Amino acid sequence: MDSHISTTPFGRRTLTLAHVATQADAKDRPPGKAVHKWNIFRAICTAKNRLGVTERALAVLDALLTFHPETVLTGEGLVVFPSNQQLCLRAHGMPAATLRRHLAVLVDCGLIIRRDSPNGKRYARKGRGGEIELAFGFDLGPLVVRAEEFEGLAEEVLAEDRALKLARERITICRRDICKMIATGMEEGVPTRRNGQGPADWMELHELYRGIAGRIPRSATLTILEGIASELSLLADEIFNLLELHVKSQNPSGNESHSERHIQNSNPKSLTELEPRSRKSRGAIVALDPDPKRMPDRTYPLGMVLQACPDIIDYSRGGIDNWRDFQAAVAVVRPMLGISPSAWFDAQNVMGEGEAAVVVAAILQRGEAISSAGGYLRGLTRKAEAGEFSLGPMLMALIGSRNREKQRA
Repeated sequence: MDSHISTTPFGRRTLTLAHVATQADAKDRPPGKAVHKWNIFRAICTAKNRLGVTERALAVLDALLTFHPETVLTGEGLVVFPSNQQLCLRAHGMPAATLRRHLAVLVDCGLIIRRDSPNGKRYARKGRGGEIELAFGFDLGPLVVRAEEFEGLAEEVLAEDRALKLARERITICRRDICKMIATGMEEGVPTRRNGQGPADWMELHELYRGIAGRIPRSATLTILEGIASELSLLADEIFNLLELHVKSQNPSGNESHSERHIQNSNPKSLTELEPRSRKSRGAIVALDPDPKRMPDRTYPLGMVLQACPDIIDYSRGGIDNWRDFQAAVAVVRPMLGISPSAWFDAQNVMGEGEAAVVVAAILQRGEAISSAGGYLRGLTRKAEAGEFSLGPMLMALIGSRNREKQRA
């Protein structure tokens, strides 16, 4: 006489229609179908969010799979019957109560089926030849039936991750290009309006860029990132067209790169101030520290400065790895903020070159909170001269503000 296969759970656990559907699918699976259990397990791990299964539940499923002696799942002998103690050991010492909770998750997600014995124990009955005739435990049949579904979900997740990565890369490239093209346009005095059309000045373009970049969330969907990437791409194309039209309108013979009056700096480790200077600072040259690893006098560690003022990185050439890169980025930002050469020269004389550069980065980080960057810098210079200003509290306030924003997000 054929034995009846258990379809309901033992004890107070109830049977749901979802459980019935899972059992019906497992019953109708082709008898000759075979799948590699670890390939299916990897697909389930990839698509875990789509399936609603947790990482701890996956650890329990991993342990259950180890109790099946074969690598290939096929045929009818797919019931494993380990005790809770054995399962806890193979699940890296998981507590028994936690194990039971995650076993229920696997059953509810349709990954395994309970085949409970009359008394709820897990065991197998063997025939005279030693073959297992009837087993009570957990049926792995749904893994075989839904193998194509799991693999399809995993492919969808991987494709979405790739698209998300490409969108983020596109945004990063656009942000870098926009920042550097705006800096070039301001330094070279490229007009932004032609025939009465276009943005008023480069600051308007910069504000437009900051408005778009400010909408980038920390955790975003693909749709949101693709929309922002498209906006940044259009803005980058518009700025590039402005620079290209300006280059084409110039007389090639008047371009320094094509002139016999071309001046080449033989010392790449120095940076010459290109803006008009005040009488006091005229003829002064801002020389960068020849040793990029040496921290300027009275300045905090570079890592701490970048943690407090990360926006300065957008104006660097390929990132900020040392103080020379940091000072070069500040040289781009200073005229963009409207800080005059005389105010900059006075701040360097009072604070020191390194600390003055950090203050400019902090002013950039505060953004719209400071209406006049030049006046603000002059005020800090007067306080520093009177011994009433310290850079540390300013950096700590910026770091604290960023940490609070992260907590709110």
